[in-house]
Amino acid sequence: MFAAIATVGWGADRLGQSVIPFYILVGMAASEYVFGRLPLAGGDLYIAETEFIAIGAELGIVFLLFFLGLEFNLDRLLARRRQISTAGTIDALINFPVGFAFGWLLFGSVLPAILVAGIVYISSSAIITKSLLDLGWIANDEAEPVLGTLVYEDLLIAVYLAVTTAVVLGGGDIRAAATAVGIGLGFIALLFVGVQFGTPVLERLLDGDTNESVVLRTVGLTVAVAGIALSLGVSEAVAAFFVGMAVSSTTHVTHIEELLEPLRDVFAAVFFFWIGLVTDPLAVAGVAGAIAAAVIVSTPTKLLSGFLGGQTFGLDTRRSTRVALAMTTRGEFSLIIATLAVSGAANGTLPQPVADRISAFAVGYVLVMAVVGTTLMRYSAPFERLAGRLDGTEPQTT
Repeated sequence: MFAAIATVGWGADRLGQSVIPFYILVGMAASEYVFGRLPLAGGDLYIAETEFIAIGAELGIVFLLFFLGLEFNLDRLLARRRQISTAGTIDALINFPVGFAFGWLLFGSVLPAILVAGIVYISSSAIITKSLLDLGWIANDEAEPVLGTLVYEDLLIAVYLAVTTAVVLGGGDIRAAATAVGIGLGFIALLFVGVQFGTPVLERLLDGDTNESVVLRTVGLTVAVAGIALSLGVSEAVAAFFVGMAVSSTTHVTHIEELLEPLRDVFAAVFFFWIGLVTDPLAVAGVAGAIAAAVIVSTPTKLLSGFLGGQTFGLDTRRSTRVALAMTTRGEFSLIIATLAVSGAANGTLPQPVADRISAFAVGYVLVMAVVGTTLMRYSAPFERLAGRLDGTEPQTT
């Protein structure tokens, strides 16, 4: 498994593309649905979904969102709260309804439409942040509206996941689902209080004498909080995001980033590999039309909301165009919603065929949009010039 992941990761780097689609594709290729169907040794040479891979995938989600939380200091967010809330609200009001309408057309039911709306709405914080770093945009003016809108999305999706997880895992019992929603939102509120007032406690807790103790304490805290959240019906990813935000306010944040970055990358790779491993490519092919339609419909809406978000921060046409291009990428949260749909089928809340279609749609959609988004960012110059001509301004030189 790790050899396959390392090989395709190297290939993605050489091609200048995001590694995430490659990890998913190699997982598909190594699965029982592809390699297992080949007439080799009786079809037994595929990689099975073992408990190790499943747990590794869970840890991948946790570490990905923990690191996203590290990027967002609460004080810094509050200082630009007006611009962030305006840009984020524009983003949500344009893209979530479009996703809901598209999901309703596909399934004709509210719960699947809500899940599809989340998949279409949420941009990929992990891929976009990595692209900002790789392209050197992280130090430019366009980085702030991009990161600010991503934070807004992540906070909104935290509430979304708390509610949808409770409903999907509630087995259709309205009272049980309402209770679970209340518990989930209460836990998120508790995490928010911890982020705002828990800095002194975290400072002492993370003040280890050795790198080993710092890593163990940080991982122990993050996994413990994520585990508690999961037991309460709250997304472990959301809990890890809040833990990361809390740690970002301490003096240990830079040291912890350096120590845990390799751990994050390894388990994140396992997560994306696992997504491919449990996805039948034939199922993705079966929803190819829906994926193509979603790409055609949702790419312009993200471009529009991203451009308006850049304008909200007072950026010129060129910089706002970069914001628009960056926000088109979808990734980790869309895949988390896909796994929620699969859990809903196992729990009896969603019909199995519907859950399978949602999962296949999410995987295919993320694959396409991850490539589209990173490519648009890498080759942004023509779009910047076009926007400048349409606006009657000449793009500046970087």
